[in-house]
Amino acid sequence: MTATKALDGIRVLDMTHVQSGPSATQLLAWLGADVVKLEAPTGDITRKQLRDIPDVDSLYFTMLNCNKRSITLNTKTERGKEILTELIRRSDVMVENFGPGAVDRMGFTWDRIREINPRIVYASIKGFGEGPYTGFKAYEVVAQAMGGSMATTGFEDGPPLATGAQIGDSGTGVHTVAGILAALYQRERTGRGQRVNVAMQHAVLNLCRVKLRDQQRLAHGPLAEYPNEDFGDEVPRSGNASGGGQPGWAVKCAPGGPNDYVYVIVQPVGWRAITGLIGRPELADDPEWATPQARLPKLSKMFQLIEEWSSTLPKWEVLERLNAHDIPCGPILSTKEIIEDASLAANGMVVRVPHPQRGEFVTVGSPLKLSDSPVEVTGSPLLGEHNEEVYVGELGLGHEELRLLKSDGVI
Repeated sequence: MTATKALDGIRVLDMTHVQSGPSATQLLAWLGADVVKLEAPTGDITRKQLRDIPDVDSLYFTMLNCNKRSITLNTKTERGKEILTELIRRSDVMVENFGPGAVDRMGFTWDRIREINPRIVYASIKGFGEGPYTGFKAYEVVAQAMGGSMATTGFEDGPPLATGAQIGDSGTGVHTVAGILAALYQRERTGRGQRVNVAMQHAVLNLCRVKLRDQQRLAHGPLAEYPNEDFGDEVPRSGNASGGGQPGWAVKCAPGGPNDYVYVIVQPVGWRAITGLIGRPELADDPEWATPQARLPKLSKMFQLIEEWSSTLPKWEVLERLNAHDIPCGPILSTKEIIEDASLAANGMVVRVPHPQRGEFVTVGSPLKLSDSPVEVTGSPLLGEHNEEVYVGELGLGHEELRLLKSDGVI
């Protein structure tokens, strides 16, 4: 059998920009889809944002647009609209993350799009669903703020905090991929495409469901798993507490740098081993400490005792000693440690990719590992790099027309 990838034969018209949309279409490309990124002649704005090398596509762009082809098109021109119509006709999936109504105003409503191609899956990413927030401009941290993340992130006596994980943008991209794949699967049975809508606020909320769980539990009293002493009528910020069935905390390690910490989970089965490691074996059988119920009211003191031990050792030694007793734990890895981590490189999660202008850049590899659909991460396209390949080779335009399209500002 000829080796194929999961989405071989699927053409994606990628009309996305910045992060939420490009993160989704990059995952589709890694799964084997032919992703054609359609950009205005000026290019995706992130090509120029946060540049570290003058006049070279930024890392912001390159790390979100691997494995794609790039074409340029001015969709405000009549000829541009005609070409877009043909691209829609030839695509299986169309993805956009413009402001609300932007594609409709181009003349491409959902009714028009499915008239052009009844089999197309048309996915849109917006900040919010229908309602009072629809017209709000959405950014990563705005979505975190309105999806439940910021209110529950940080310490009790501090302000709400954003998380470094891009749960509003890339988190929404993953949700969008799930919707697109489901729609493609349903198309196998119905023969019809469909509309896929994903809102950033909704995606963040889905990732914060455990906090809504705890909001409802508050009706029955304080949350014992939280280290907080005072509870009002809403879930408080609780620092590094796990908030789950097993208490956890990030404990300091030597020599005390900003990321010299290990996150430790204290399970009932691991308590005796922990007491031995920290030099307090008597606590294993002490009725004041021996059971989870006894320890819950004094979680802060419990982790203080562990920290008195861990702070005398480097985090990798703490990790080794805890793992020797099957105690769930993990070191806080800095971005520098992650980019240099040999195991992540071996797993294809930190990859070095050649680039015609940069020479090479480091990026995140595909987290989706399919046994019959391996991923090779290739570089992001230069602006309009595939105009001739798509317009002449696939749409059948002549070289002279291509030249005129360029001189007329259509591409």
